[in-house]
Amino acid sequence: MFKVVLSCLALAALPALADDRLVDLPAVLYTTFQKPAPPTVRHALQDEVESLMGPIGRHFVWRSISGVQGNEVSSELAVLTFKGNCTVGNLAPKEVNPGALGWTHVSDGAILPFSDIDCDRIRGFVQKELLYRKVADREEIFGRAVARVVVHELYHIFANTPHHGSDGVAKAAYTVQELLADEFQFEEAQCKALRASTPPTGRHALTP
Repeated sequence: MFKVVLSCLALAALPALADDRLVDLPAVLYTTFQKPAPPTVRHALQDEVESLMGPIGRHFVWRSISGVQGNEVSSELAVLTFKGNCTVGNLAPKEVNPGALGWTHVSDGAILPFSDIDCDRIRGFVQKELLYRKVADREEIFGRAVARVVVHELYHIFANTPHHGSDGVAKAAYTVQELLADEFQFEEAQCKALRASTPPTGRHALTP
């Protein structure tokens, strides 16, 4: 599945030089959820990604991978697979050390635009602290935490680097407090790396 989707999307991301019409193409995040996520979680996820990436000049259109037809065109893309259950149900008063919360695929040393985000691991990691938050706020806070893991992986993809920062969103490991904090930002060095890799807004696209 990954190989087929990668082929279709990678080809669609290339500018078609045969057409002289210049259009502004979006950067697209294609998503697939192993289990449906509540709307509040999804909205918080998308809002936090915009909050962290937008000031750097990176804005995204979100699309479901299930709707891919093979003729989509974009300036850049990434495919995000959300594993497990992205809800705040069944919280327990204990902190689980889950290991990796997200990871980006690599082939022969090349970073691929595919990332997996493990909602079960994220929930297990933050659940003890999340129980102290108001019930009405938990989904939004959890969605924000998931978004920070997503943005970490997007940094690897769009900065095209396996390396981490020493602090901030691009660092190698997070604390529970950092995932749940009201604010969490990139270091300036990582901001510069992402700005430097931003493609021009104008792209030639083959259109009907």
